[in-house]
Amino acid sequence: MSSGPGAASAPAPDPHDSPPAPDPLPRKSSMFSSLKVRNYRLFFMGQVVSNIGTWMQRIAQDWLVLSLTGSSAAVGITTALQFLPMLLFGLYGGVLVDRLRKRPTLLVTQSSMALTAIALAVLTLTGHVQVWHVYVAAFAVGLATVVDNPARQSFVSELVGPGQLQNAVSLNSANFQSARLVGPAVAGLLITGVGTGFAFLFNGLSFIAPLTGLLLMRARELHVVERAPRGKGQLREGVRYVTGRPELIWPIVLVGFVGTFAFNFPVYLSAFADDVFHAGAGAYSLFNTLMAVGSLVGALLAARRGTARLRLLIVAAMAFGALEILAATTPTLWMFALFMIPLGLFGMTVNVTTNTSIQMSTDPAMRGRVMALYMMIFLGGSPVGAPIVGWITDTYGARVGLAAGGAVAALAAAVIGLILARVGNLRLSVGWHGGHPRVRFVPREQEALAPAA
Repeated sequence: MSSGPGAASAPAPDPHDSPPAPDPLPRKSSMFSSLKVRNYRLFFMGQVVSNIGTWMQRIAQDWLVLSLTGSSAAVGITTALQFLPMLLFGLYGGVLVDRLRKRPTLLVTQSSMALTAIALAVLTLTGHVQVWHVYVAAFAVGLATVVDNPARQSFVSELVGPGQLQNAVSLNSANFQSARLVGPAVAGLLITGVGTGFAFLFNGLSFIAPLTGLLLMRARELHVVERAPRGKGQLREGVRYVTGRPELIWPIVLVGFVGTFAFNFPVYLSAFADDVFHAGAGAYSLFNTLMAVGSLVGALLAARRGTARLRLLIVAAMAFGALEILAATTPTLWMFALFMIPLGLFGMTVNVTTNTSIQMSTDPAMRGRVMALYMMIFLGGSPVGAPIVGWITDTYGARVGLAAGGAVAALAAAVIGLILARVGNLRLSVGWHGGHPRVRFVPREQEALAPAA
């Protein structure tokens, strides 16, 4: 049942040249088609509750550190500690995931994150919490994420199979963005009403939902994949696997540029809210909410697509960069706010398309290592790029900082698009179709035969 993605992972594959595999679904059958699969439905419902708790803990954690120390730098240290394990050990986590069964692995990682949240809740509610406790909890969650992230990403294909992978990945993104709209609002009510500790407690208890879903799944209905045997050099093998396949390495490189320079919205949006429009925290919240709306729309639209083409990734990344440049020039707060919706939409399209195309092009036995590398670069880009874009924003202004980030994303997308076209033996074709100009990439052989026709 898992031979589809594995077959598509041969060096420099062309999906049009491979034998057509039976597709259980039409290309655009339903926005929620993967929810018909019982195991995935259990997984999805568990994530609905857990993601709300995760967003609540993010808000409560930052607020607690700020209230304990009065230092924004301490908040930054907490965030860095949560991402540091992924940067240091992300690839090793991928090696483990390829060796282990995904469902038992997720039971362990999700349980450990639940216990961490409950411990932090107890310390906070009893009045014994100190800032170093939060640091340790953030680092512990980061360690669990090293294994949990690639395990959850690769487990989706075992739940639904290759035919519905695009839809399932898109719905996962929609799930996360929906929680982004609900979680912070609920956290704010709890923090102001009964205290920060109850937000941590809710997050800890929220893991009951995904753990129950994992336990109720039917093992016989999973799309079993071959696990990688224990052996030496598996980390190097994973890196060589990715670097030897243009359809894997170049999307990851593109996401690295976009994540590092263009996705640092906490820096950009806070600067626009405070320094450009002088509107304070209310405007910052509005910008994030509208971007979450756009991201949710983008994820749902992606769920309707049956394939994840690299040319869609290139176009979406170029549009995302261009929109950031245009947003940087807007004269009023409301015009800038309206740009957040398409920015969220195209940003989510980049995210979902990259995720799906990488999973579909990867052999199942290598998927954990490949997804770990992807997540390491995608999640690790923001902490690395934040000081750079922060310096540009502080020195030259928020408009220059946002425009520079958009320019990097658009330029990287254009260059990598040309590289992929060259690797795929394509060339740019400019012409007219139905009275309108049309620009597209076509095979070089087709161009060579055109005059003879």
